Amino acid sequence: MSASNYSTFRTVPRTGVIYVMTEAAKLGHHYGAPEWVNLGQGAPETGEIEGAPPRIDTISASVADHEYAPVAGRTELREAVANFYNQRYRRGMASQYTAENVAISSGGRLALSRLAASLSRTHVGHFLPDYTAYEELLDQFERFIPIPVPLDPAHGYAFSAAELESEIVARGLGAVLLSNPCNPTGKLIGGSQLAAWVDTARKLDSYLLIDEFYSNYIWDPTASVAGSVSAAAHVEDVNSDPVVILDGLTKNWRYPGWRVGWTVAPRQVIESVSSVGSFMDGGASQPMQRAAVPLLSPDVADAEARAIRAAFGPKRELMLRRLIEMGVRVDAAPMGAFYVWGSVADLPPSINDGMSFFRAGLKEKVISVPGEFFDVNPGKRRQNVASRFAAHVRFSFGPELDRIELGLDRLAAMIAAAN
Repeated sequence: MSASNYSTFRTVPRTGVIYVMTEAAKLGHHYGAPEWVNLGQGAPETGEIEGAPPRIDTISASVADHEYAPVAGRTELREAVANFYNQRYRRGMASQYTAENVAISSGGRLALSRLAASLSRTHVGHFLPDYTAYEELLDQFERFIPIPVPLDPAHGYAFSAAELESEIVARGLGAVLLSNPCNPTGKLIGGSQLAAWVDTARKLDSYLLIDEFYSNYIWDPTASVAGSVSAAAHVEDVNSDPVVILDGLTKNWRYPGWRVGWTVAPRQVIESVSSVGSFMDGGASQPMQRAAVPLLSPDVADAEARAIRAAFGPKRELMLRRLIEMGVRVDAAPMGAFYVWGSVADLPPSINDGMSFFRAGLKEKVISVPGEFFDVNPGKRRQNVASRFAAHVRFSFGPELDRIELGLDRLAAMIAAAN
């Protein structure tokens, strides 16, 4: 290919976790590197934890598995996902999810991409801050217009159902995209508040597109159903309420490498995202889907959820305490997910913004994520406006406890040396 032909392709920047992991790799990081501590990437520890079902270490493939899988997913897995939601969140309700309300995809990002490609010409609201991958996702599909909705750190990033209604009406939002619990802040919408959000969406016929990949990591039990949170608990009619749920094995079952995700939605939405999948990706892996079915059984799923809370709760307390002692200002303690979102503005000048702190941490072989990446800005429409989160950093307590302790020790020494 001649040099001139490269102009046919646009430059796609590395953002968020991809950026920080690439920068760390330049300094020698690789997965499994014992001298590095990864407090940046949003990945849970994947080994055995006390009380959890045994980890799957062997996946077999039958002759039939060598064929293409149905684009919408294997029927038995779609049924297992539907039954999981019915058993955990919808017992006694007249309207129940079926396989027709579920589409399987190769991971969460692909589920999001299918969904975005399915949207018609509409305004799609998204919150600031939120998951970094939303930025490129919202920029790629030009049939809809992304509308930012800023949240206030001074009020703990809270957003009421009344405020949601006002935004939908004032800005003509056909859909609202969010992670719940939120990545990166750990803000949780649960219980009666989540019910009010679903009621608002139903009343205004505006879709809630909810990324629930951290729904087992709940630190506010009063907001949960059986220790977990999902909008599925508040849907009245599974085929008419405008609620779309995205989840998968990545976080809530701690199998990120499997790349098995799903979309749960009204039947018409599932037909649309499955049609998109027929040209976008062709469907998920047959063996991985078949192996995933037993993980969705209520006993296995509930045991995993309980074990997650027991194992990750102490890590949350440790990270919160240590970061605050170091001088990191936490706007609100996380009520969900496995991140602490804090401002380093009060630290010494050499490390008092997110990017400088991240760079200094790399020298200590500790990875974090600068907060500016979560200031979702599709198309860079706010080019001349400084990010409100330039002084923030996302810290993950996903790794094993001893790795977190090592990383925090190194950061504490780094901050002390900068004073």
